[in-house]
Order: sequence, then structure tokens, then C-alpha cells
Amino acid sequence: MAKSKTVFFCKNCGNESPKWIGKCPGCGEWNTYVEETVVTGKDQKLRTTITSNEVVKPISIAEISNTKEERIDLRNQELNRVLGGGLVAGSLILVGGEPGIGKSTLLLQIALRLPQYKILYVSGEESQTQIKMRANRIGIENKNCFILTETDTQEIVRHFKTIQPDIVIIDSIQTLHTPHVEATAGSISQIRETAAEMNKLAKTFQTPIFLIGHITKDGGIAGPKILEHMVDTVVQFEGDRHYGFRILRTIKNRFGSTSELGIFEMQSNGLREISNPSELFLSQREEPVSGVAIASMIEGLRPMLIETQALVSTAAYGTPQRSVTGFDIRRLNMLLAVLEKRAGFRLSSKDVFLNIAGGIRVDDPAIDLAVLASILSSNEDVPISSRIAFAAEVGLSGEIRAVNRIDVRIAEAEKLGFEKIMISKYNLKAIDKSKTKIQIIALASVNDLYNELFA
Repeated sequence: MAKSKTVFFCKNCGNESPKWIGKCPGCGEWNTYVEETVVTGKDQKLRTTITSNEVVKPISIAEISNTKEERIDLRNQELNRVLGGGLVAGSLILVGGEPGIGKSTLLLQIALRLPQYKILYVSGEESQTQIKMRANRIGIENKNCFILTETDTQEIVRHFKTIQPDIVIIDSIQTLHTPHVEATAGSISQIRETAAEMNKLAKTFQTPIFLIGHITKDGGIAGPKILEHMVDTVVQFEGDRHYGFRILRTIKNRFGSTSELGIFEMQSNGLREISNPSELFLSQREEPVSGVAIASMIEGLRPMLIETQALVSTAAYGTPQRSVTGFDIRRLNMLLAVLEKRAGFRLSSKDVFLNIAGGIRVDDPAIDLAVLASILSSNEDVPISSRIAFAAEVGLSGEIRAVNRIDVRIAEAEKLGFEKIMISKYNLKAIDKSKTKIQIIALASVNDLYNELFA
């Protein structure tokens, strides 16, 4: 006989409690418990069994074959890079992002571009007609792509066993519900249970499954934090609606690096891959402008050049402002303190605004030198040549520190036609000057940077 009871779940970690408590004992967060009704004692015969014909038994680790796992080529270079070289059999991938950012469009493109694989596209948000309209806009036909509009996980499993697809796409995990949990779709208990069922389905039949996930107003994926622990890979779409391109960033990846990113451009017929992002993030200007410097950075294994823009002006209301887009504001405050303490620039009474052009968010410390150059350029109101690139970290004592893979950064700048690149003098040992034609300027301190640019 089924019985219903009221329990409380932590939205952050999924911890369960019989009553509401202010602080979660599992993750330590405050005010994260929500009330839900669950059903216990349900007849287990109602449960659709997700099993394979293979008998699982413990074996010695020495008996396990270490042959290289074959990855599925998704015919999308950017997505392959983010996933670590392709799609691994039996993996569960969670794709998050804001509404309208392009999650459904990207995965439908992948489904239509793989005619050699049987793909099941499950949608709980759109009708079959709506999906067909999007497919017509993309302009690709694929008879092996099957569309299913269903939210019941037991029905999805039944159709899965009938079609036996090679890849499954679920749009979205927040719309699924299972009859084993009596709660509304999108609740914590439903998301946890349905994700567990999809995970078991992927691992049992060795079929990769994509889960599209909504995000909250704080930017995190909606549902319990345990959802991100259950899946193998978490990728998130970033970008601004006002820009035409999208950035696909890896947050977690059990089969590859978490520092890779893919770049796409949104067009009327879908998402186009950007093979050379450096040209995308560099603005074309007819006249030089102060406050602009070009940094040579690396994301994962990919080098790219980005534009840093700074504006330094007198504080209008007495209290100076510090505003940042795409960069860590704490690191900006540190760099401003270095300029004031080590180089004698009085910026404490001035507003400083910093922007990474194109809306990209960067964490590479090698752009420190470009940030300082753009701030100094704006403060002096003297433009920096658009043929100069920067690649170095700045320390608290004002020294210019070496960065890794400097040869790759220099090669990227030379490929795009830059004439000079400023680096740390401690990187000179790792450079073979005979292989490069670009002029390399070695710096030791912040004062050297100022003298080189403005003296």
C-alpha cells in the first residue's frame, strides 16, 4: 500500500530532512530546504526494469582490458574539443545555459548531421511540428533522427528499447517525471530520480545521452547540486543576446580537460563553428584609440588573442568606481595597487572601467600585462600600436613574471600579423628566436613597460 509523506530537500546538495532546518548539515548552506511530498511503499512491479542481458560480476583490475575507447565523431570540431575529442559510449552529458542561448539548436544540428547513427530526440518542451520547423531552418535532412514528445521516463525507456538508438538527446531534464516520485516535474526529487534513471540507462546499454538543463537566475543549473555529480560531463553555454557568438565552456569532464572551450556564431540557419576566434575578438579600427591593448592568452590547448579595453577618468562623485566585465575585479584591484605602490601612479582618486571585448570571460593570468598597458594608455591618453601584443603575469612587487607555453602565444601573434610582443625576460630561455620573425621585447618590471610604451 502506497503512503505519502512530506519531507524537506536541500536544493544545493539534495540532503533529506523530516523537518525544515535553516542550515543544511550536508553542505553548510543556509535557507536551501524546500518542502515536497513523496510516496513510499509503492509496488515495485510498476517499475520498468532497465537491465541488459549481461551478467555483471566483480573481476580483477588486471583482467580489465585497457584498449583505447572509440569516440564518436560528432562532425562538429568545437563540440568535439569541449568533450575531449568526441563522444564516449555510455556517457551522460549535461548541457546548461540561459533560455534562447542555442542549446536545443546545437543538439538538433548534431542529431541531423549524423545520418550513420540512429538518434532519439526526446522533447518535453516543444511539439514535433515545432522541432520540424527548426530542422527546416537548419536545412539538414536525416531519416535516422526520431522525434519523441514525452516526459514520462517509463515511456521513454519503452521507446528506447523499441528503437535501440545510438545517441539519445533529452530536452530537458527539468520536464521529465517518473511515476515513482509523486512530485511535480522540475522538483528536486523528480530531477534527482529521473537523472538517476537516465544515468542507469546510459551505463546499462552503453548509449551516450545528452541532457539539456535550465539554469537559475544565479547562473547555476536548476535542481540539486547532486545532478552535476551524477553526470560525466557538464558543459555550459555562455554569451550575450546582444552578441552573435556563443561560448561553450566545460565545467566538468571525466573524459577530458575542463579548460577547453568551443566558440560558435548564431546565424539564421543555426550555430556556425568559429575556427579562428582571434579574429572574432579583435576589433577593426580606422584610427588608434587610447585604452586598448591586445593580450595573447590560452584556453585549454587553444591560443587566441583578445582585446582588453580600459577607461580611466576622474571620479565624478568623489568615490572612485571599479567596474569590470569579463575579468576578476579582485585581480584588477591588485593590479591597480601595484601601479600605485611600485610605479607611483595615483589612480586611487580615479574611476577605472575594464572590459574584455566580445563578452568573453578570461582567467588566464597572462593577460595581466595587457590590462596594465590598457590602463596606462587610458590614463596617459596615448594610444598603443595595434601591432603590439602582450603576454605576461604581473606580481605584487611589480615584476613581470613568466607564463607557460610562451612559444605558442608568440606563434599565434605572429600568424595574425603582429610586429611586436612584450613578454617577461624570464621567458627568454624557452624561446628559439631563430624560428620567429616577430620582435620580442623582454620586460622585467612595470616601470619597463611604461618606459617602452610612453617614454
